[in-house]
Amino acid sequence: MRWCTDWVTIVIRLLGWVPSCILPVVVARAAPAARRAGPISRKRTSGLRNPSSLQSGDFLRLSGARVSAEKVVVIGQGYVGLPLAMRAVEAGFDVVGLDVDADRVKRLASGESFVEDIPADRLGRALGSGRYLPSTEYADARGFDVCVITVPTPLRDGTPDLSYVEQAGRGIGPYVRPGSTVVLESTTYPGTTEELLRPLLESASGLHAPGDFHLGYSPERIDPGNPTWRLENTPKVVAGVDEPSLERVDGFYRRIVERTVPVSSTRVAELTKLIENTFRQVNLGLINELTVLSHHLGIDVWQAIDAAETKPFGFMPFRPGPGVGGHCLPIDPCYLSWQVKRRLGRQFRFIELANDVNHEMPEHVAQRVMAGLNRTGRAVNGARLLMLGLAYKKNTGDMRDSPAVDVARRLCDLGADVRAAEPYAEAHQIPGGVLVVPLTEQEVDAADAVVVTTDHDVFDYEMVSRRARYVFDARNRCSGPVVERL
Repeated sequence: MRWCTDWVTIVIRLLGWVPSCILPVVVARAAPAARRAGPISRKRTSGLRNPSSLQSGDFLRLSGARVSAEKVVVIGQGYVGLPLAMRAVEAGFDVVGLDVDADRVKRLASGESFVEDIPADRLGRALGSGRYLPSTEYADARGFDVCVITVPTPLRDGTPDLSYVEQAGRGIGPYVRPGSTVVLESTTYPGTTEELLRPLLESASGLHAPGDFHLGYSPERIDPGNPTWRLENTPKVVAGVDEPSLERVDGFYRRIVERTVPVSSTRVAELTKLIENTFRQVNLGLINELTVLSHHLGIDVWQAIDAAETKPFGFMPFRPGPGVGGHCLPIDPCYLSWQVKRRLGRQFRFIELANDVNHEMPEHVAQRVMAGLNRTGRAVNGARLLMLGLAYKKNTGDMRDSPAVDVARRLCDLGADVRAAEPYAEAHQIPGGVLVVPLTEQEVDAADAVVVTTDHDVFDYEMVSRRARYVFDARNRCSGPVVERL
């Protein structure tokens, strides 16, 4: 009987339909696989007829609800792609992790992780299972069932740069086959999946979506360094270009995460991601500008925020800082603003105003440090400064678009001797002119000023507050008579 069911699978893949003479065999084979894949939602199973009355189209919809994929390709092995690849291995998939960076692939193959959320032992287990292959070769994707694209989408002079998505589409396109599924996770403007990625895949494969292969979008929600909300327990928004595509995408992620959130179209899913980060960008812009104005008014904005937070409804606290950084906030809202201007000829004024405010914060911090030094009788030119943290967020070494790096460069340009305690970042990520040092009493004693820009929990803020001559604290972690807060 095994040879018979294998023959059935071959016929289905070649013909794209189920002959009525073998339909009972197909249904019988599909049922246990569907049970292994987990429960099917009531919404999608309501109205299903008895197996004896199923038509070929009914079976195809049923098979779309289950997950038959065993080989997964993840393009991009960075902060988003590597955690996804590891989770897919743990879920039982054979995974190829593709990346254009040969050095990165070599490090992964040797068991060296460069992502804080993926410890070396977890990577080692994936490699030891024989089901994770880091590679630079698209040929290793041959025969894939699901491909997830997690490549960067940076801005170039305010314009979205989708060249990495285009390269991924052209690279994986020749290996797309009937029934396979391609999912884009990279943050982008609404319409990218259908207007940019789909034509590339169709041209390279000679197939069409919907129809021949499945195509979808699922925005990444990785928060580096967050020990509470990880890939597997963060709800995953999923979408497809049609209902069968949505079912395939949803079925795949249901094996990866605890909860999926299906939406009606890829454009809705693409906009969802932009709403999430635009919300944060705009509110941080509001609180940062309020902080600048409160300083001139002589009001403690930190105390005011803490007091406002006691309201149990209608308020969400945002706290100021030296700017915004990372792979999302400085970039994602600009995609939405750019798309609105391109399609509608209108400006998204909230986003543009928030961008302006947040981009000005590193300069504001540098000027405040210079003014604070002047009050102690020390010019910034030639002053020895100790910065605490260079990453864009605490407890990580993620330096992407970090405002702390911008602050360091501005202080260097003013002639300061800048040193930095940054326990997480790698040496090659440190900006030129900045000397990395440990946070010790000797370094604090020797500094004319300590500048807190990234509040890693490992720092001894009590010691800094006690021993420093002057502290400018952009994160509200120090206290005492020599401390000036943002």
